[in-house]
Amino acid sequence: MLSKLKKLYHFSLSFLGAVIYNFPSKDLYVIGITGTKGKSTTAEILYFILKSAGFKTAMLSSANLKVGDIEEINPTSNTMPGRFFIQKFLYQAKKSGCKFAILEVTSQGVVQYRDRFIDFDCGIFLNIHPEHIEYHGSFENYLNAKLKFFDNVATKSRKKEKLFITNIRDKESEKFASIAKGFGRIIKFNSLEIREKLFSGKEVFKNWFDSDFNIENASAATSIALELGVSKEKIISAISAFVGVSGRMEFVTKNPFEVIVDYAHTPDSMQAVYSSLKKMRPNRKLICVFGSAGGGRDKWKRPEFGKIASDYCDEIILTNEDPYDENPEEILNEISKGIYNHKKYQKIIDRGEAIKIAISLAKSQDVVVITGKGSERSIRVAKGKKISWSDKEAVQKLIR
Repeated sequence: MLSKLKKLYHFSLSFLGAVIYNFPSKDLYVIGITGTKGKSTTAEILYFILKSAGFKTAMLSSANLKVGDIEEINPTSNTMPGRFFIQKFLYQAKKSGCKFAILEVTSQGVVQYRDRFIDFDCGIFLNIHPEHIEYHGSFENYLNAKLKFFDNVATKSRKKEKLFITNIRDKESEKFASIAKGFGRIIKFNSLEIREKLFSGKEVFKNWFDSDFNIENASAATSIALELGVSKEKIISAISAFVGVSGRMEFVTKNPFEVIVDYAHTPDSMQAVYSSLKKMRPNRKLICVFGSAGGGRDKWKRPEFGKIASDYCDEIILTNEDPYDENPEEILNEISKGIYNHKKYQKIIDRGEAIKIAISLAKSQDVVVITGKGSERSIRVAKGKKISWSDKEAVQKLIR
């Protein structure tokens, strides 16, 4: 946790950033999305719905930065970049005539006051699972950081009419709703009900959508869009046209076998990807490629990854992800401790070689799934250095 001096430092930067750009959020309808998984996909779906409905919209996610029709890759690769970056983004959105601005909100960002001096109109809670435990010290602290975002929207935002969206299927949903009570309108969405009411029988179930976690993301986006006045017809039309998010359950190739790239970097998200693929592609061989982040980031996840891969995958290839200053070999050894039932697995440090081996093992109708990096454009190694990398481009090169 942060010392008092560091808290003052981060708070001061947040205030200074807002002052320099003249508090741009006051002239925008600002939507903040928090949760362990699904923030980027929900933001992208909501952006697409609002844009399709004719609203000029801005969005800042870990993958992309969009202001109206101008789109670019997020140059920081951070889910919630620095305070000056965020305030500049909001200023550009205001200057471009955007009505809405969509932001991802992280627990670390809240602890470092990156959500402060932003007048949010709407807070969305998706879900919560153990993550960033080393940083926060405990799951309770991690949860409290997420709750603090809702508290900041409720008590710090100067907007008069506030909206709070919570996922009723998450066991912590009531805690978020309780904080918002008395400060604005509270909408509790149920993805199963929304799927049945809006999308049942509709031709919207593409590969990206035919999974429980993406139905949850689409339901969250749908809930806020309905509250903002977008018609059901326009929402269904937009989701039907939406092609998915780069690096999120992305089918890079489909013939003669399928190769999927996904950002899954927590046990819950990895299990969600594997279970969805098993449901979508029953009786097919599943070949998985993954690693785990170094630098002291949630070491407890490593054997859990191994166990989950054992539960679902026929072939397991462990590889480098973001080792930072740790020994990549040791990270893979810790993952392998969770692999059981003598499942066949390989340890290949070179990520490109690991992907190459996985593709060479694939036969017709098999499924190769590469997780951990998604749309990220680099691998973080020792001494703060980055190595240029893209899972998608590596697959495309090998397929060609």
